[in-house]
Amino acid sequence: MHAHHMLRHLFWPLVVASVAIEAGWYMLVQNRSYPWREMVATIGVRVLHLPMRMLAPMLITPVALLVWNHRIAAIPLNTGWGLVLLFLGEEFAYYWAHRAGHEVRWMWATHVVHHTSERIHFGSAFRTGATTLISGDWLFRLPLYLLGLNPLAVAGMQAINLMYQFFLHTDLIGRLGPLEWVLNTPSHHRVHHASNREYLDRNYGGILIIWDRLFHTFAREDPGIPIAYGLVHPIGSLNPITILSHEWRAIMRDATRACTGRELLRQLFGRPGAVPTPAPHPAAPVE
Repeated sequence: MHAHHMLRHLFWPLVVASVAIEAGWYMLVQNRSYPWREMVATIGVRVLHLPMRMLAPMLITPVALLVWNHRIAAIPLNTGWGLVLLFLGEEFAYYWAHRAGHEVRWMWATHVVHHTSERIHFGSAFRTGATTLISGDWLFRLPLYLLGLNPLAVAGMQAINLMYQFFLHTDLIGRLGPLEWVLNTPSHHRVHHASNREYLDRNYGGILIIWDRLFHTFAREDPGIPIAYGLVHPIGSLNPITILSHEWRAIMRDATRACTGRELLRQLFGRPGAVPTPAPHPAAPVE
């Protein structure tokens, strides 16, 4: 994974340059303000995210190595076909983890942080939840280790996937012609960040968009439908603590109001937005 390390050294200068170019284009060409307040909130979220970011590998790595030690095959990464399987395996795992992050409330509590930004810009790519260890999207990669993909190689490919996605978070790049059929592009990712009913919960891919086309979660950006970014019900706060914790607090509130075990499971692991079932009224006493 030497290429991965080289990309990391190049990535951060590209990030700084991209943000500077985007901000300059906003102000000098389009005559609109850059979302600096959202950027500051994102930096706060990122700082609060650091302790968990450091802790997660220490807890996840032993589990990954345990599964790897019981692998049922060995995929050689010094071959072309092995690298292709590594790439496609990570892309497939990412698609389902990302999709579950929208369709399972327990996982949405972490992923929702990324969707709280009400403008799409390069800086919004770094607004990510701090509770991945708890929500469990890392579990989706355990089958890759069992099938024979080295956990370190998978982690490297995941990092490349996320680096690529940084460049999807902008509204300055239009459609990219034939590439739109295979790759995830800024146009496709704008749809993913939309709260419009026509676009909601679409385009979960990382680098590729083929899984969305295959599993019917793809939507094309329509120039006639202006995109509204953010959440269907905005949280109305730029406080990093609120951004990180608001859905977890809502889950705990709704879970404590659950009247049955089935309702409790629905609030924890059902689709986000499920309204708690009201408690039945006691029958009136017979006089």
